[in-house]
Amino acid sequence: MTTATMALVEYLRKVELELDVDWLRPMVQQFTQALIEMEAEQKIGAARHERSPNRLAQRNSYRERGLATRVGELELRIPKLRTGSFFPSLLEPRRRAEKALVAVVQEAYVEGVSTRKVDDLLVALGLNGIDKSAVSRACKALDEVIEPFRNRPLSGPYPYLWLDALYLKVRQNHRIVSKALVIAIGVSETGEREVLGWALGASEEQAFWQEFLRHLVGRGLRGVQWVMSDAHEGLKAAIGQTLAGATWQRCRVHFMRNLLAHIPQGDKSLVAATVRTIFAQPSREAARAQVDQVAHMLDQRWPKAAALLRSAEPDTRSVAYMSFPREHWTRIYSTNPLERLNREVKRRTDVVQVFPNDDAALRLAGAILLETADEWAADERHYFSQATRTRAAPGRSGRCAARRAQRTGASAGPLSTAHFVSSGPREAC
Repeated sequence: MTTATMALVEYLRKVELELDVDWLRPMVQQFTQALIEMEAEQKIGAARHERSPNRLAQRNSYRERGLATRVGELELRIPKLRTGSFFPSLLEPRRRAEKALVAVVQEAYVEGVSTRKVDDLLVALGLNGIDKSAVSRACKALDEVIEPFRNRPLSGPYPYLWLDALYLKVRQNHRIVSKALVIAIGVSETGEREVLGWALGASEEQAFWQEFLRHLVGRGLRGVQWVMSDAHEGLKAAIGQTLAGATWQRCRVHFMRNLLAHIPQGDKSLVAATVRTIFAQPSREAARAQVDQVAHMLDQRWPKAAALLRSAEPDTRSVAYMSFPREHWTRIYSTNPLERLNREVKRRTDVVQVFPNDDAALRLAGAILLETADEWAADERHYFSQATRTRAAPGRSGRCAARRAQRTGASAGPLSTAHFVSSGPREAC
C-alpha cells in the first residue's frame, strides 16, 4: 500500500473518531491529492523513493494549483517531472466562459465592487481569496483567444444578417449605467451560421450602430442582401448608409407584439389569427393585398391597430422575406435565431449583474459567443441546405421563364447560384 493511500486511510479514521465539523473540504482535498499521486505513479512507473526497473521518469518537486469546488478552494500539489510533463486527468481545464465568469467576479473585487451578491457568488464558486496578479493573468489569457476571434477577417458573402442588442449593467465613473451589447450573426453563402461580431456602447444610437457595421465591413463583410432587426430608428438609418442595397426586414414577431398592444386582451387571439393570414399568403403581392383587407376589417373597432398596419408599408409590412426562397421563410422572418443566442448570453451575464468595466462585459460575452461559434462549426448540418440555396428567388428573366413553364408545362431549367437571393420588385412579364 502506497504512502498516499496510508495517509488517506489514517485521515478517514481520524474524521470518524473526531467528527470534525469542517471535515468535508479537507477530506475532498486529501482524496483528490491521493488520486493525483496515484496517477503520477502510473505515469512514472514507480512510487516515491521506489527502486523499480519499470521507472520511466524522475520527480522534480511540485507546483501548486488551486481548484475551486463547491466545498471550497482546494490547494493541490501537481508533481513535476525531470523529463516530459504530467497533468492529472481529473483536473480538466475550465471552459473559456467559466474562466471569464471567475475573472469577472475576481476583477469586481479588484476594482472595489464589494457587494453581498458578489460575496454569495464567490461562496457558491468556492473562491476564498483574490490574487490580483492571477486575475490579470486570467484576463490576458482569455483576451489572447477572444480578441483574435472578434477581429478576424470575414471571408465570403453573407446574404443573411441578423442584428440585435441587449442591455448590461456596467460600473462607470462610480455609477452603474446600462449599456447596449450589440451582436451580429450571419449565414454564409455555403449555408453556415457564424457569429460575426459584438460591441458595447452607451446606447443604440445611429452613430454607434454605424461604427459597428463599418467595423464589420472593414473586416470583410460583403454580399449582404437581407438584414433582420427590430424597428429601431438609429439602426435602420445605419443599415441604409452602411449596407446599401440590402433589404431591411422588420422582425415579424416584434411587429405582431406592437400591433396587439392596441387590442383589448379579450380580442387579441381573434386579431392575431386575422393578421397571420397576411403571412400565410403564397407571395409578396398576395400578402400586400391581404394587408389592405385586414386593415379595412380593423378600421371599425381598432383604428390604431389598422393605422399601424398601414404605416408598416415603408417597413415592407414585415413580408420582405417572401422575395427569398420559400424554404428559407420560416428561418428568416424573425430575429428568433439571434434571440436564442441573446438569452444564453443573458443567462450567464445575469449571474454577474454589475460588471466592473466595459472590458469585463466584453470578455464574458465574447467567451460565450466563442463557445457558440465552436458549437456551430462542429455541427455538420447547414442552416440552409444545398438544395434550397440553389433554388433561390429568380430575377426577372427567371420568373418569366417559370411562368411560361407553368403555362406550357415545360421545365424552367435550373437556377444559377448567382441568384442566391433577389430582393428587388417583381416586374410584369
